[in-house]
Amino acid sequence: MLEIINRCNDPFFNLALEEYLLNREDIKKDIFLLWQNRPVVVVGRNQNTIEEINQSFIQEKGIEVVRRISGGGAVYHDLGNLNFTFIVNDSPSLTLNFTRFTAPVIKALQTIGVKAEDQGRNDISIRGRKFSGNAQCRQKGRLMHHGTILFDTNLEDMEQALTVDYAKISSKGVKSVMSRVTNIAEHISSSVTIEEFQDILSNTIDRDRECRELSTFELSVVESLRDNKFRRWEWVYGFSPSFNIRKSQRFDWGSIDFRINVKKGLIIDCKIYGDFFATGDIGIIEQQLIGVRYRNEDMLQALESMNLASYFPEAYLNDIIELIRK
Repeated sequence: MLEIINRCNDPFFNLALEEYLLNREDIKKDIFLLWQNRPVVVVGRNQNTIEEINQSFIQEKGIEVVRRISGGGAVYHDLGNLNFTFIVNDSPSLTLNFTRFTAPVIKALQTIGVKAEDQGRNDISIRGRKFSGNAQCRQKGRLMHHGTILFDTNLEDMEQALTVDYAKISSKGVKSVMSRVTNIAEHISSSVTIEEFQDILSNTIDRDRECRELSTFELSVVESLRDNKFRRWEWVYGFSPSFNIRKSQRFDWGSIDFRINVKKGLIIDCKIYGDFFATGDIGIIEQQLIGVRYRNEDMLQALESMNLASYFPEAYLNDIIELIRK
């Protein structure tokens, strides 16, 4: 396995680096990297950015915002958080199989006396409190899995920076973000720094790994991708159309939110948001609905012809159909 050494704390560069490595067809080995960001909110590919952040707070604190290429929900990073990324050859058995990639994190924590376990569809927790969220993306026969590790993050800033989705919180009363998450540092009996844990995790993943840094040429390509895509307003905030119809619901596999603009009975604009994990480009579904009559039969026919399971692998087709019928 190849470890790419990356000491950069620029979130725009780091997310550009992930996409660059995911598309490197000449690298045949499995890749992993460990990295950190300065304070930033990272939104999922299919999310509506302005609905996921506390705009006034992040402006006051100088917290940046960036969009990643994988699905899932918004997360907060700072230098107390450690991120891990795997890029491997794709196969049907890896479809939303998170345990293969979370296992090294759980094992590394065991070596410092912390018992952790997988929780829900994409989290790792300690005593029922989340410290790691994970997401995936696949392109051109390669799969990228990445996750966060809250080691000693400022949880108060996290709570303020993220807009809470109350649909994700237990119905037994509203609980704050801080009551549902935890830092690893709270559970360590001996003194272990985040740098020391990073070394432990690297060795747990592959003690015999090959390690290298990016070449000057690779750095320039990633910097170009950062500047021309990940820093751009169009990517971070995206196009949010005016709409006159909204259909949204939370399912076990995630939330989905259809925004539809109708003129003279035809769909002239459509945007699909949510924290779901998609294995295909959701923009294709949006385009499929444009020009369709806003009528249940026509919309359902357009969606059924697309094999939605190839975009929403965890969803039931009836979930989407019933939502559209509402």
